Amino acid sequence: MSEEPHIKPEYLSFISESFWQTIIDHSSEVIYVADEDGVLLTVNSRFAALIGLTKEEIPGKKREQIMAPEIAAQHRANDIKVINAGEAVTFDEENIEKDGLHHYTTIKFPLRDKDYKIFAVAGISTDITDQKQALDSLKRERQILEAIFNSVPGMLYLYDTEGHLIEWNRRHEQMTGYTSEELAKMTLMDWYRDDPESQASVLKGLESTEKNGFGEAEALLQCKDGRKIPMYFTAVPLTIKDRNYFAGIGIDLSERKRVEQEKAQLQQQLLQSQKLESIGRLAGGVAHDYNNMLSVIIGYTEMSLDCVNKEDPLYTNLKEILAAATRSADITRQLLAFARKQTIAPEVLNLNKVVEGMLKMLRWLIREEITINWQGDPDAGEVMMDPTQVDQILANLCVNARDAIDGIGTITIETGSVLFDEQYCASHPEFVPGDYAMLAISDDGRGMDKETMARIFEPFFTTKELGRGTGLGLATIYGIVKQNSGLINVYSEPGKGSCFRIYLPRYSGSEKIRDLTQSDEIIRGRGERILLVEDEPALLSMTKQMLENSGYTVLAATRAIDALNIAGSIEGNFQLLVTDVVMPDMNGRELSERMVSLYPHLKVLYMSGYTAKTMSSRGILEEGTNYLPKPFTNSELAHRVSKALRQS
Repeated sequence: MSEEPHIKPEYLSFISESFWQTIIDHSSEVIYVADEDGVLLTVNSRFAALIGLTKEEIPGKKREQIMAPEIAAQHRANDIKVINAGEAVTFDEENIEKDGLHHYTTIKFPLRDKDYKIFAVAGISTDITDQKQALDSLKRERQILEAIFNSVPGMLYLYDTEGHLIEWNRRHEQMTGYTSEELAKMTLMDWYRDDPESQASVLKGLESTEKNGFGEAEALLQCKDGRKIPMYFTAVPLTIKDRNYFAGIGIDLSERKRVEQEKAQLQQQLLQSQKLESIGRLAGGVAHDYNNMLSVIIGYTEMSLDCVNKEDPLYTNLKEILAAATRSADITRQLLAFARKQTIAPEVLNLNKVVEGMLKMLRWLIREEITINWQGDPDAGEVMMDPTQVDQILANLCVNARDAIDGIGTITIETGSVLFDEQYCASHPEFVPGDYAMLAISDDGRGMDKETMARIFEPFFTTKELGRGTGLGLATIYGIVKQNSGLINVYSEPGKGSCFRIYLPRYSGSEKIRDLTQSDEIIRGRGERILLVEDEPALLSMTKQMLENSGYTVLAATRAIDALNIAGSIEGNFQLLVTDVVMPDMNGRELSERMVSLYPHLKVLYMSGYTAKTMSSRGILEEGTNYLPKPFTNSELAHRVSKALRQS
């Protein structure tokens, strides 16, 4: 039997000490032992190399003698924690080395003597600088991706094939109002539970995703508070760890829908404006020619009445002809007002005083059971326009309001001042920035639907029964407002009445307000010489006869060049030139300038069916210009001629 191997005890002690010391010195870890006072008892070669000393120079020193103070304090504080805990503890520690700051994970444990009393702390530190940098880089990349994920203006989402919401960005919560916990429980069709049309659109998009690798849909997304947002969705298939999903993005279409709606409204407004403009040109042209004929009818009828006995049946017939012609003249004036070619004489008017002056007449126009509620704003201010046009606006709107009220009701007339700034007009394209006086007429009548409101300013459009209206009232108002650079806004709903708000530019000049009650005395002629120019022969003949009947000496011409020839060949002066504005060879303004050069003190009276470019691009006469709108009566002609002759 062989003898069992035997190792001498002294060899075992030597081998044990040498073995562990060799392992510790060759370890890549940093190893040390420090007593309870922080004095280093032993370190390995890795520790010494980092400090820059030999491992024999370090024992007996405290860390603050060989390390940066803040690093030494951190290590010492961790040693104390281990001593107090009485067990191993793992720490994240740092050390400043030649190539910069290094990060370590350190396990520290207490060493005990034979009496089980802690006398030192041992530490083993592993350099994790590379791993930490890689982890920090990964975290930064994730943070960047999360920031991008959550900053996308649309909704990003990931659904599984059963329709459960798996991942989503913050925009989901912001748009829908659901919390993260609520979203985690939601399925795809929860968003469209009350909208079959949206459900069908989304399902069709998912079918396309499966077949073609891409799907899209437009649907109304239902939010937590009940709002429905128009959305555009996309979807693509995605496989993660052998599981199938679909991912996509949802874009809010609210702004695009709003812009599209606004564009459609602007296009509709443009078409309506073009339509009204075309109708206006047609109406203006027809009315101009018609006016000339009416002037002849009215003039000759009036002169015939002067020659017929009132008891004669012919007198009654002539009166009916005159009444019909006068009504026709009113219609042509309305057409010209709509076409913005009505000849007008603007004055500075106090809007409140004009309305107050009309109240008595307005009460005659409406029924007793309808109340007029007048609410004038003292700050409404002044406007520059023809007072008869304000009367037309008030009369037409109040009559319309009266007809819209069944039984007892109220018509409210208000004035005020409004300032439209650039910001307001940017969202209301039909408005122009400026300071305006407001005139509003509202009623509590039947109101109008949208289809009716779209056509109310068209000439001859009316909702009244046959014989109760011409359909020119609102068309006239539209023309008057536009001719005076104003704005008009209408609000109405069926059964809730209507409100017309008219905004007229406030006058800011220095001209005094005229007394609207002032009238000029009509004086018959005393043989003053008048040169009459009119290119319509019938109208020329009638006007000449009217003037001669009123006591004037009249020389007439159908062309401007003929008038100049007459002026150059006749001895003596002319006191007045009565001329049409629009003529073939020379317009009335040019003729008057030529005539004034021959007769410096010559007065001028223009006749006009509508305003020519020489007077104004919008039919507004220059200050001090005398005019006679066609058609006219004998008395109107006499009044205007007398006034022009007496003008200084």
